[in-house]
Amino acid sequence: MELAGKKIAVLAESEYDVFELWYPTIRMREAGAEVTIVGTGTSDTYLAGHGRNVPVDVDVAVDRITANDVDAVIIPGGYAPDRLRRYPAVLKLVKDTFQQGKVVAAICHAGWVLASAGVIRGKTMTCTAAIKDDMINAGAKYVDEEVVRDGNLITSRSPRDLPAFCRTIIAAMSEK
Repeated sequence: MELAGKKIAVLAESEYDVFELWYPTIRMREAGAEVTIVGTGTSDTYLAGHGRNVPVDVDVAVDRITANDVDAVIIPGGYAPDRLRRYPAVLKLVKDTFQQGKVVAAICHAGWVLASAGVIRGKTMTCTAAIKDDMINAGAKYVDEEVVRDGNLITSRSPRDLPAFCRTIIAAMSEK
């Protein structure tokens, strides 16, 4: 139970990637963390994208949680990040968590949230190739690797990278 006593927020919105939300959620719980599904407040349940109508129930709305309440934030991909980044409370949670030196992890399209939160300038990161230019234009150094850790920022490209993504999150959180 490497993460016993640790609290992790997993962000959720409509059109989330089912693998990128559920795999880390299950893996972090398996490692002993308390995982909270955090939504934007627009619904109590969101459906996955890509024609997969898999629901996720929200535990708390983002305006009811702060960086002081968590040890890490995980941002799944899909097209949910395009929705998530429109909410100031989401951006505040991500930015404050990052600035407190806690783990912020993003996979696939979730780099959009990182860019909107203003936490990637000067950082080395990866993401899906579809948003590579967005990350570079936001000031990040893009590399095409399965997982990249730059301090407390952890990023991955796609569902095939989930094992390495989760191992890196657990390792980073175990150091604290």
